[in-house]
Amino acid sequence: MFKVVLTDYEFETLEFEQRVLDESGLKINFVSAQCKSEDEVIEVAKDADAIINQYAPLSERVLRSLTKCKVISRYGVGVDTIDLNIAKELGIKVCNVPDYGIEEVSNHTLALLMAWTRKVIELNNAVKNGIWNFNVGKPIYRFENRTFAIFGFGRIPRRVIEKIQPLGLTLIGYDPFVSAEEMAKYGVRKVELDEAIKLGDILSFHVPLVEQTMHLLNKERLTQLKDGVFIINTARGPIIETEALIQGLKSKKIAGAALDVIEHEPIEAGHELLTFDNVYLTPHSAFYSEEAIEELRTKATKNVVDVLAGQQPTYVVV
Repeated sequence: MFKVVLTDYEFETLEFEQRVLDESGLKINFVSAQCKSEDEVIEVAKDADAIINQYAPLSERVLRSLTKCKVISRYGVGVDTIDLNIAKELGIKVCNVPDYGIEEVSNHTLALLMAWTRKVIELNNAVKNGIWNFNVGKPIYRFENRTFAIFGFGRIPRRVIEKIQPLGLTLIGYDPFVSAEEMAKYGVRKVELDEAIKLGDILSFHVPLVEQTMHLLNKERLTQLKDGVFIINTARGPIIETEALIQGLKSKKIAGAALDVIEHEPIEAGHELLTFDNVYLTPHSAFYSEEAIEELRTKATKNVVDVLAGQQPTYVVV
């Protein structure tokens, strides 16, 4: 009998997880919890053979408390809730689901881009407040002669590029792990980080959250930005330093921002970002569609089943 622990989740039922476990043919004791702290995870998962994880912390302390764990599978692409170095040391496989939300996140990025560039929200709010005047949306520019800088060049940003190519933007990209030749296949010119920061009229972030990308956009780089730059973040909140963003908005260096993620989620009531009309905020929802959720949960659970059955899982991080 294998013990599989789900540390935390946001779903109304666990039908997709249960279906995969039932169809595996393995004898499994499936335990679901809503852990918020390390102590809560340790209490429920210390004797688990496998863990499925959403947001609960799987730190070094937690991982070293696990006596039998063979695999951790995370709902999502990022694995920043898990201490990967310690997992590797302990021989615990860490899996994710890197391909479940490609269409959703790229569509969300495109939606934020189009809403901002055509000032859809501002104009809508003005009309509903009795103001029928296109000047509310000024300034609006054509895409021609505007530069779109994309940070990261994995599955999602490549799909973003495919969708915006017909718009006429100049496309540049930063990713130290992708060649200039590969980017050129998508019509993107590879540049270094500082060059992308300096040249972009629109900056779109799609990098994972690791030590090197923490506060990738910070107060020091704020001075390098073009005046009137627009920023999109559908990746991870801490990639952008909140204080630097607010400083840039106040100084008008940053004309606006569209954020699906912020440094500390959920956003607190009274947070300063809520006071800016030129900041669009969505609640970490870019990944969502009904189809994507089913795919995510099914694949995350299948990772666990594969390892417990002695097979190689499809998606292995370490």
